[in-house]
Amino acid sequence: MPVNLPTNLLRSFVAIVETGSMLHASEQVFVSQSALSLQIKRLEELLQQSLFRRDGRRLTLTPHGELMLDYSRKVLALHDEAVAAVTAGQFTGPARIGMVQDFAELLLTGLLAQFAELHPEAELYSRIAGTAELLELLDRRQLDIVLGFGAPSDSNAITVAPMSWFGKEELAGLPTIPLAVLETPCRFREAAMRALEDAGLPYRITVETPNLTTLRAAVDAGLGITCRTGLFLRDEPLADVRLPALPQIACVLHTAPGLDGPAGQLASLARDVVEALPA
Repeated sequence: MPVNLPTNLLRSFVAIVETGSMLHASEQVFVSQSALSLQIKRLEELLQQSLFRRDGRRLTLTPHGELMLDYSRKVLALHDEAVAAVTAGQFTGPARIGMVQDFAELLLTGLLAQFAELHPEAELYSRIAGTAELLELLDRRQLDIVLGFGAPSDSNAITVAPMSWFGKEELAGLPTIPLAVLETPCRFREAAMRALEDAGLPYRITVETPNLTTLRAAVDAGLGITCRTGLFLRDEPLADVRLPALPQIACVLHTAPGLDGPAGQLASLARDVVEALPA
């Protein structure tokens, strides 16, 4: 009788090869490393061939593993194509989106809630983090969509918005300007510090936090001024002539290659929402 190879074993096998480690593969297929090891052991037992060999701490493919990798990708592609064809319009499967904190309140209560209501069968996952971290997760195929910030010249830019100063007006007139910033890496932090330095205005960091909510509270409390876009506060930005001009920043949308199904639908909806945001 022919051997039946479960697609979850093939998917785990491909994930190990493509991510380069058991740790990253386990995060991609959402199983523990021990369970992943058992899956590969089971696949090798079904095939009665070794697929990997250890080279120090690295896993490298055996000749049988190289051959199986090519077939596994073909099987999975055909499998996914069949599922997509039969379930067209039903939006089954995962949709994994990452976004910077600026978008979180708007999209979590709006776009994502609407998508989950319209397609309750879709497996929705969201991650809130900085753009650099999110893009790394996208490269490791742990996210399908990333909404973040980039340079205005970024080819993935959806829209470009001006950076502005926010905070209590009286703070801008102090001899040393108190600055509230997010932790590095942060484009807004870098832009604010560079603008003040270029203008010869002394400043000191009074609040440094990884959390945008804390930053907003600090600015509202008059602990410092900050640099952000209009997404940060709906209040009017500071227009004090003493404060230097700031550059523009792009809202960018990055997606995994060949994105379709629920993730592709979510990416399209996210683009529409961001394009409609006021600058």
